[in-house]
Amino acid sequence: MAASAACVSSGVDKGAAWMVAFRTGDTTKFALLLNEYRGPIVAYLYRMIRDHAVAEELAQEVFLRVYRARNYEPAANFRSWLVRIATNLARNWMRDHRADLSVLRLDDPPERLRWKAPRSPVPNAEERMVSACQLLEVRAAIDALPERHRDAVLMHKYLDMDYWEIARAQNCSVSAVKSMLFRAYENLRKRLAHLDPARKELLAFGMNSKSYREA
Repeated sequence: MAASAACVSSGVDKGAAWMVAFRTGDTTKFALLLNEYRGPIVAYLYRMIRDHAVAEELAQEVFLRVYRARNYEPAANFRSWLVRIATNLARNWMRDHRADLSVLRLDDPPERLRWKAPRSPVPNAEERMVSACQLLEVRAAIDALPERHRDAVLMHKYLDMDYWEIARAQNCSVSAVKSMLFRAYENLRKRLAHLDPARKELLAFGMNSKSYREA
């Protein structure tokens, strides 16, 4: 309790404070870490892997490593450290299963073709098929990005991480993150320019090309 309070008072985020308290013997804090971060990490891994079972397995390995992190030093942002572990595990898995992954993405089961239907009018079967195909094109475009660019987009969009957090997770400078995101989103806009719904989805990412050049 004292270690956790000391970290919070020194400006360290709650995840880091919980981790410090856990490392000093407060085992209840590990349950808090799991409850707070496991869901977002599984979702992030699924966005990278496109396989729920593998995402669950990798998330389990992420938190096993957290549990075993004997030499953990409190950082200003625990989530960046956690996402870096998850990203490295996912990258290694994808390199080891590159052939299997290509088959998986070419033959996605229907449950992965989730789309948000408008309330009115109700789309017909043809419209649903078009929506599913467009979603696949968006995912394929993201998957085709350079590895670090793709991961930065996923962190930014799906984990709502800011530049500084992404920089720590990617072990690079904030300016490098801004450059990666600018190039990645420009790449996606060009590749998906023929899809109006996809372009709207990309704009919903909160992207403004000008902001990356100015910041």
